[in-house]
Amino acid sequence: MLKFFLLRVLTTLPVLVLVTFVVFGLVLLIPGDPAVTIAGPDATVAQVAAVRTRLGLDRPMVVQYWDWVTGAMSGDLGTSLFTSRPVATSIGDGLPVTISLAATALLISLIIAVPTAILSALRRGTWLDRVATVGSSLGIALPSFWLGLMFVLVFSLTLGWLPATGYVPISEDPAAWLSHILLPALTLGIAAAAESARQLRGSIIGVLQQDYVRTARAKGLRARMVIGKHVMKNAGVPLVTVLGLQITAMLGGAVLVEQIFGVPGLGQVAINAVTTRDIPVIQGIVLVAVLVAMVSNLLVDLTYGYLNPKVRPR
Repeated sequence: MLKFFLLRVLTTLPVLVLVTFVVFGLVLLIPGDPAVTIAGPDATVAQVAAVRTRLGLDRPMVVQYWDWVTGAMSGDLGTSLFTSRPVATSIGDGLPVTISLAATALLISLIIAVPTAILSALRRGTWLDRVATVGSSLGIALPSFWLGLMFVLVFSLTLGWLPATGYVPISEDPAAWLSHILLPALTLGIAAAAESARQLRGSIIGVLQQDYVRTARAKGLRARMVIGKHVMKNAGVPLVTVLGLQITAMLGGAVLVEQIFGVPGLGQVAINAVTTRDIPVIQGIVLVAVLVAMVSNLLVDLTYGYLNPKVRPR
């Protein structure tokens, strides 16, 4: 597994270099000039040029890219063009909130998906299976923004069980953190749970038909041991794939969900940066999002290696 891990890390390095080119280049294609926005609509050409020089936007692109990459390697992602705050500080304030939201949503999706998939596969063709199938289809089809608004209407405004907006760090008050994060996490986690349950159900049904499962049952092993030891380890590979994709999707979905529930995460920082065309902040957020996606893909590959030794190097 150590050799497998090192090989996967080495293969991600060229991808990371390519990503820096793409992130830096694509952001510069956004229409508009931040120097004009900062100087104001009534600024003269000389004033706009002075702002552009102060921000370093008049330098060659190669020089700007090199400064950005070398700074990013040391943790310096630049300074916001509008707030004058370090980009790393702005991202550092919002990223833990978004990660806590995505992690809670992922945990909720597993809590819902795994028992649902197991019961649905073991009761294939029964009313329980049909209810689970319909529920999975609804969970995938329902838009997250509509689901979030319904949660606010029912659980916050009507029943008054949970707060509709706001956020409390878990370090300050774990109970208040849970009450504020539960509805946004449910909004993100239901779609992930529906997709995970559907994929895991099909995989479990296929594994249950294998000869080694029949042999284990014929030996008199209890159903719990057959499912836990033999079925789930082999049926979990498609679930790992789905979870790897869901982590990236949750980061994107968190932007909208955070707006609905007033969660001060990375989504709010991203929207403000795009609105004002704050190039350093946009570059930093995209780079961090790509790094999170790469790390999640690396974890997926390592989990593959654990679940299926055939993919490990000889």
